[in-house]
Amino acid sequence: MQLDYSRAEALYAGQDLGQTMGLGERPGLVVVDFQLGFTDPASPIGGDMTDAVQATAALLDVCRAASVPVWYTVVGYQPGLADAGVWPLKYPRLDTLQVGTPWVDVDPRVAPRESEVVIRKQYASAFFGTSLSSMLNAAGVDSLIVTGCTTSGCIRATVVDAVAYGYRVVVAEDCCADRDEAPHQANLFDIRTKYADVVPSSKVVQALAR
Repeated sequence: MQLDYSRAEALYAGQDLGQTMGLGERPGLVVVDFQLGFTDPASPIGGDMTDAVQATAALLDVCRAASVPVWYTVVGYQPGLADAGVWPLKYPRLDTLQVGTPWVDVDPRVAPRESEVVIRKQYASAFFGTSLSSMLNAAGVDSLIVTGCTTSGCIRATVVDAVAYGYRVVVAEDCCADRDEAPHQANLFDIRTKYADVVPSSKVVQALAR
C-alpha cells in the first residue's frame, strides 16, 4: 500500500523538518517486542511479520560481528493484569501476554544470546518503567538502532522517548512491522520527519562498516 505524502513532504520541507541525524560513535541495537504474541499468526493478537523478523535476524548478525550491544524488550503481565494499569480498558486482549505463556517469549528466529538482556515491560516505550536508559549509559551508548513491532505503538513510543533521553535514533524500516500497512507507513513518515532517521537496514550496515 502506497500512501501519498507529497503535500506533507513539501510542507515539512518548508519548515526544515526531516533532517538527518545519523548514528553516533557508539550505537546500540534495541529489538522491540519481536515476541511470539505478536509475530506468530496463531496468537490472538499476532500476525505474519516474517519479512521484518528475518531482516532483523540478518541485522543482528552484522551488529554482533561489529560488537554493537543488543537489548530486547517484551511485553508481559501478571495473571489478572494487575500490573497493566488502565491500558486494558483500551486493549482488553493484552491479557494474551501473560508471563509464563509462550506469547511472551522472544521469537526464536531472532533469539537473544545468553549475554543479551531481555527487558520485560508493561507499556509501549522500551524506556518507561525500565532500566534501559541506565544500561545504555553504562555501556557508553550514544545512539540507537531500533527494530521490532509495532511501528505505530511500541516502536514510535520508544523512538520518542529515546530522543527525549538524548540518543540519536535510526529506525531500520524493513526491520519493523505493524498489523496493517497503513499505520505502519503513516508512523514511519511521522518518525522520519520529526524524531529519527528511517532507512533500510542495508544503509545501517553501511554506516556500521564506516
